[in-house]
Amino acid sequence: MTKDILIKFLNNNCTEAELNEVLRWAQTSALTESGKKLVADDWENYQDEGKWENDERFTALFDKIQEKIDKEEEQKKTVKLKSISSAKLWLMQAAAILLIPVLAILFYTLSEKKSESMNFNGMAANMLEVIAPIGSRTIVQLSDGSTVHLNYGSTLKYPQFFLGDTREVDLVGEGFFEVAHNPEKPFIVKAGSLKIKAVGTAFNVLAYANDAIETTLVNGKVILEQQKADGLTSVIGAMKPGHHVYYDRETGAISCIKGSVEKYVAWKDGKLVFEDASITVVAEKLNRMFNVDIEVADNVKEYIYTVTFADEPLFQILDLMTIATPISYKAEPRKKLPDGTFSKQKIKIEKRK
Repeated sequence: MTKDILIKFLNNNCTEAELNEVLRWAQTSALTESGKKLVADDWENYQDEGKWENDERFTALFDKIQEKIDKEEEQKKTVKLKSISSAKLWLMQAAAILLIPVLAILFYTLSEKKSESMNFNGMAANMLEVIAPIGSRTIVQLSDGSTVHLNYGSTLKYPQFFLGDTREVDLVGEGFFEVAHNPEKPFIVKAGSLKIKAVGTAFNVLAYANDAIETTLVNGKVILEQQKADGLTSVIGAMKPGHHVYYDRETGAISCIKGSVEKYVAWKDGKLVFEDASITVVAEKLNRMFNVDIEVADNVKEYIYTVTFADEPLFQILDLMTIATPISYKAEPRKKLPDGTFSKQKIKIEKRK
């Protein structure tokens, strides 16, 4: 298969023998690396100079193929008009249909390659936003094949397609990232003034508004960068599997520990894992998970818990806590608000009398 024959096919100038060659190639070699490269180069040659900004990806090419098929059908019906043979028409249709999946596979690759010189009328630049409401979790599949698990009350902003030299997303809340490997296009999670940069990695980021930012690396490698007020970034350091980094938003102080990562990432599987966690930390996790407002009295704040909860209801968890420590709790009824909605349920935890 040559570029000249593909270009002739796109311009409806193929002989029957050349159409046979296109069909054989589409069936046997089009999806190989060399085949995809040939189509990619051919696609670039086929485009008029400087007109990418008016081409909404492959729509024009698909329209051209359909127009070609429609025209051949019309010619077939009109005896007096010069037309191609039935065999040639069938070959033309078959080749066009077989080339569509090839072009679809090239869709993402070509859009990235042309990102600096073309404009998809704003389509590629559109930012999407996914919100996991308090009390629920969600999973987001990104266009590059990466997967993001969002924890309760979290928000992820990301582009419909990743253009340029990086894959950047914005996170508020907590997310577990399973990044598709692409060493030429780093994946960056922006959380406040912190940037977590990875290639093909699994890591967790906790970055609720006004709280400290925490990053846990499960496998692979990530680089931490701090964005300064002048817009420049400075490298803080690199993390290795098992590292958990704590970053204070206000002071910029950073600390790192190494150990088991289970307690930091178990939430994506519906588990709550606490290891020597204070009752205030437990209450904070329960607030997000069950959309409640737990108030902890000062006289019980010294209590610490090491326990794992797996998909257990709130009041069962609270009952287990009263067994482990001398506390009691009281759940207040929810109040109806003027707009017809109800307030969060308030729960008070205090020392058992």
